[in-house]
Amino acid sequence: MRRQKNTGKYWIAALAGLAGGVCLMVAFNTFWVRSSSNESCMSCHVHPESEASWKQSMHYNNGSGTVTDCAACHLPPKGGLAYTGAKIRMGLKDLCSYIVKDTDHIDWDSKGELAYAQKIVYNESCKRCHVSLYPEGISDEGVTAHLYYDENEEKLGLQCISCHLDAGHYNPNYSHSAMKSAPVLSGEIFTAPAEVTEFSNFTETVPGTSSSISMVAVPGGRFTMGSPDSEPFRRPDEGPCREVEVSSFFMGETEVTWDQFWAFYSETMSEGRTPPSVIYANNNRPDVDAVSGPTPPFGFPDQGWGMGSRPAITMTHYAAETFCQWLSIKTGKKYRLPTEAEWEYAARGGTSSPYFFEGNPKKFSEKGFMRNVFKPDTAGIASYIVYKLNSSSRTQEPSAVRANPFGLRNMLGNVMEYCSDRYSENAYSALENGALNPTGPSEGEEFVVRGGCFSSDASELRCAARGHTEHDDWLRTDPQNPKSIWWYSDIVGIGFRVVCEIPDSIDENTENYNQY
Repeated sequence: MRRQKNTGKYWIAALAGLAGGVCLMVAFNTFWVRSSSNESCMSCHVHPESEASWKQSMHYNNGSGTVTDCAACHLPPKGGLAYTGAKIRMGLKDLCSYIVKDTDHIDWDSKGELAYAQKIVYNESCKRCHVSLYPEGISDEGVTAHLYYDENEEKLGLQCISCHLDAGHYNPNYSHSAMKSAPVLSGEIFTAPAEVTEFSNFTETVPGTSSSISMVAVPGGRFTMGSPDSEPFRRPDEGPCREVEVSSFFMGETEVTWDQFWAFYSETMSEGRTPPSVIYANNNRPDVDAVSGPTPPFGFPDQGWGMGSRPAITMTHYAAETFCQWLSIKTGKKYRLPTEAEWEYAARGGTSSPYFFEGNPKKFSEKGFMRNVFKPDTAGIASYIVYKLNSSSRTQEPSAVRANPFGLRNMLGNVMEYCSDRYSENAYSALENGALNPTGPSEGEEFVVRGGCFSSDASELRCAARGHTEHDDWLRTDPQNPKSIWWYSDIVGIGFRVVCEIPDSIDENTENYNQY
């Protein structure tokens, strides 16, 4: 009898344990399901505009009446370890952020940029819902683009969101269509270019347009090009150091702005394609009297950040060269891109330190083990440079920073700037000490870019830091055949500024003509 009573207790305990386990499983399943609901997501995600922009997007506000939930985009397809792992990982991250982060200090603008969106949207989830990439009503341009994606998906390594950033959260500044014409510019229409009779700052006025460009007189001199072995974050292509000399020149106070570039675009826009080889050959010809202008870009190349005096971006090196030739024709002066030597000389502004202001790159940079404990110093750099830690992940107005000793703004940061030199990792090895106005190698597939951009770490913004174009990679998502020679599809932090050669009308003995 005693054994039977004990057996009964065991059965009761087992049944109670089973019931408890079932209850826990039901409770966990309920939590698991509800934690992926829109209400649950938005209880943690306190972005002030996320819910409103979602309800305005095609994922919510569409003719079919189908609503795409948060988890449908921000988690992999249900089932399997990928879904489970991503949900646990993102859930813990969201919970931690909710507890420790101050929402008033979150850079909300950056959360709407493509670079961030690509980290939190799963391409396989997009393709799960959009089984057909050729739905009824798709445009011819859409068919071409999706065919290109189908045929090159593995090679491109792209996400759907790369071209459909506004699908899940509506952005009024985002346009997924070809731009047909330039914005209409207003203001005084200039009838004559600036008359330059002395070596001093002047404002170029472009006849037939309302565009003007502030030009700074940069006195020629000698300087050490490159970085010493002891400079933090130095790369091999920054040396060996060479003493070089550059003649005086005028340089744009800022990068070429949208207002200035749209003046060129409006006057020269055409469907014709002048081969780049012709444009580059024309750089040494004084008799060129016309150039063809850019074809329309796909979408608005300012990324919705604003135009006006912000730097013009996403144009190719060829487009920048063409702009310079157009400006030369319009003004009767010789405008061009700066050589790499001229660019570094101008950026340094007569200094020889890593930046044109005081400070150690190690203190400004986010790189290094100690940055896991101590935050980088931003006090000494933020007033001079638009970069990763103060840019809100976009370009800024020139007035956001102070000028360097020559009076030039944004030489470092904001956007990378084209030079006329072709890139070579060993260019300085072939350069002789004392060289006058060096122009770099005569051959090469890529061009030098300098200065870093709004998304760069401080280590990449040193005066001697070098970069180069990545032409094929910057055109990966362009579905056109042949690909655009005017606009890049996969780089936003690229622009340029112009140099004007000294006109013959200026006396070389003018005071301050050669100062350094």
